[in-house]
Amino acid sequence: MKRRIGVSGWLQHVALGMVCLLSGTTVSAQALPALGADAATVTVSGVSSGAYMAVQLQVAHSSLVRGAGVIAGGPYDCAEGSMWRALGDCMAPRTPDRVPSADATVARIEAWARAGRIDDPVGLADDRVWVLSGSADRTVERPVVDSLVTFYRRRLADEAVRYVRHEGAGHAMISIADPAANACDTSAPPFINRCGELDAAGALLAHLYGPLAPRVARAGGEVIAFEQREFAVVPPIELSMAAQGYAYVPQACREGGCRLHVALHGCRQGEGEIGRRFVERAGYNEWADTNRIVVLYPQVAARSGLAWGSWRWVYNPKGCWDWWGYSGPTYATRDGGQVRAIRAMIDRLTAPAAVEPGRAAR
Repeated sequence: MKRRIGVSGWLQHVALGMVCLLSGTTVSAQALPALGADAATVTVSGVSSGAYMAVQLQVAHSSLVRGAGVIAGGPYDCAEGSMWRALGDCMAPRTPDRVPSADATVARIEAWARAGRIDDPVGLADDRVWVLSGSADRTVERPVVDSLVTFYRRRLADEAVRYVRHEGAGHAMISIADPAANACDTSAPPFINRCGELDAAGALLAHLYGPLAPRVARAGGEVIAFEQREFAVVPPIELSMAAQGYAYVPQACREGGCRLHVALHGCRQGEGEIGRRFVERAGYNEWADTNRIVVLYPQVAARSGLAWGSWRWVYNPKGCWDWWGYSGPTYATRDGGQVRAIRAMIDRLTAPAAVEPGRAAR
């Protein structure tokens, strides 16, 4: 005979199930360790929304970040807080006059700097940038990427800007580390493509840091899963961030003094959509091992409307980094919730290795 469960009992079962589920997602995670990474070597890169976030981090924290790799991304604060502008002018402008201009980028940066929301843009002057646009990319089209490069060339030395226009590449990370990568012209999950011998991770790291030792065939360091909660000023779900992020730590980097690179996945490319595939196969780790580079992989979670543990309405159904304002109006500045969280992770990794993990300075 089946036992009947009342409404209150059913709710208890649901609650217990949620506790078990949440416990299961965090039991393998640990605190992000203090590794004594070199704060003078912090660089960032990203794909798609991750590329936009990489630019936001570089501009907001120009006194810290030394360079950026931008794969299928556009100008700083291009969306100006509007999802509709993001979907149109900042991805596939309908007419040439809708393409964001470098002058508009300069104006936005100067306005945020005057408001004290970002670092003095003079800090960009000694940066290096590596930018990739594929001719088969219909998501973030080339004129948008061109505008970003025009801005960079106004601010940086000619040799500091490397612009790769790949004929045939779709909207994706270009990697030689994923044996099951999509064809070069694909723009579909997992958004990791093979385009001959083009190795985006290696190329951008070599441009940002200078000549590198050869990559290893198989990464031998440790992939650490860490809880992202302590780095956010609100619960991560409030910012559409995942419960945990990742860091790749070469064995030699446990002793401190390594360089630090932040690698940001794109939309529909986080752990919730493709598992650890971006973390393990984007191609950064094989270079990190032989060049003493710690790689930080923060994670965003898809969210549409309300979510368990949050009363805040957030519309981010494809798990994108916030480059149009879903987390708040200051998303592109030092005060943006996601920017603050990533900066706190950087602060932890660059803290002296002897320091016990605790709440990172904000």
